[in-house]
Amino acid sequence: MTFVAKGLLLAIQLCTNLFYFQSFSFENRAPAENTLGWIAIIIPVIGGLLVGVMARWGSKAIRGHGIPEAMENILQRDSRIPRRITLLKPLSSAIAIGSGGPFGAEGPIIATGGALGSWIGQVLPVSSYERKILLASGAAAGMAAIFGTPLSAVMIAIELLLFEFRAKSFVPVALATVIAATLRGLFIGSESFFQMPPLGETGVTQLLVFLGFGVVMGLLCIIVTKSIYWIEDAFEKLPIHWMWWPALGGLAVGIIGLVEPRSLGVGYGNISLSLSGSLTVGAAASILVWKFLSWALALGSGTSGGTLAPLLTLGASFGFIVGTGLTMLFPEWNIDPHAMALVGMAALFAGSSRALLTAVIFALEGTKQPVGLVPLLGCCSIAYVVSSLLMKNSIMTEKIVRRGLEVPHEYYPKPGAAKN
Repeated sequence: MTFVAKGLLLAIQLCTNLFYFQSFSFENRAPAENTLGWIAIIIPVIGGLLVGVMARWGSKAIRGHGIPEAMENILQRDSRIPRRITLLKPLSSAIAIGSGGPFGAEGPIIATGGALGSWIGQVLPVSSYERKILLASGAAAGMAAIFGTPLSAVMIAIELLLFEFRAKSFVPVALATVIAATLRGLFIGSESFFQMPPLGETGVTQLLVFLGFGVVMGLLCIIVTKSIYWIEDAFEKLPIHWMWWPALGGLAVGIIGLVEPRSLGVGYGNISLSLSGSLTVGAAASILVWKFLSWALALGSGTSGGTLAPLLTLGASFGFIVGTGLTMLFPEWNIDPHAMALVGMAALFAGSSRALLTAVIFALEGTKQPVGLVPLLGCCSIAYVVSSLLMKNSIMTEKIVRRGLEVPHEYYPKPGAAKN
């Protein structure tokens, strides 16, 4: 999976260079660096058209985040994913992101890894249960290969894919992520995925602020999730075939990209800027507003791309803004804007996806900031509770619940269930 992840990253870079710089190159350049002017508006439209065509005549399953589709295959299809998804999903995602789509690579690589694991499970004489483990192992290995976060990759498999917590399920997943993370160090790099200055210890005052911030983040999770599906419902009412929707979403992405170029593309650098405090409050607010609008419109249009990077970007930007504001208004509280950005990043992910432990561990592994454990656990837990109480489904499960599937939320056996 490390080689697949590296291939996806190279494909995104190639598409970015082809679309925005008209060069056949794998150089790591951001769409925001382009000098095309207003002509850049049409590039996400072209990308959307290509994805729409691939979805119409290739496979409709390439549309969407990636993780909900993997969950649906586990719950409804005995973990059988069509083999063509192994190629079409990363290709469509590379085109969507490379043409300016405001998505991350993590959802597509999780979907691709899951498809590869499912394909192996269809070739080998294994049971549907063993095929589920292979699917989850491939998905988790893909995430570990991208971010170098093996433990959080195991946790996302447990919380969103396996729907159980048993050693015979997660041990194969753990081994897959260990191998992927080790190979990542050889072929991609071993440094922290997100850079930020060292954090200080959390005192009582700071903890209370973080807990209160968790309530705010829980409400923000609801706003973000509801907005995404409200826009998706609006696209459903359009009197044109869904194949054209990604192009309409691309038009919105292109226009917003003229206003705020940093809203284009993956934007992992925006997260590091918020975590390191290298932004002004105005710049962080601009990224927060325009990235959200671009992502919501693009994702609602049914194109191919992930949700994790946008959620992390929004959470980190919002946390940095709040942390900086509190520092200015209440300097005696000693609030660290960097810590607030880190906590906001993880809390928005935790409350929106309902993957609490995944969000906490991912923030720790992605930044290598163990001191952040206390505020992360506190804020993410509060955000999770608020989101769960006020919103029935998560950003990952809303779509498949609408299709009539029942998604497990607890991992203990039901009364009367047979024990393995």
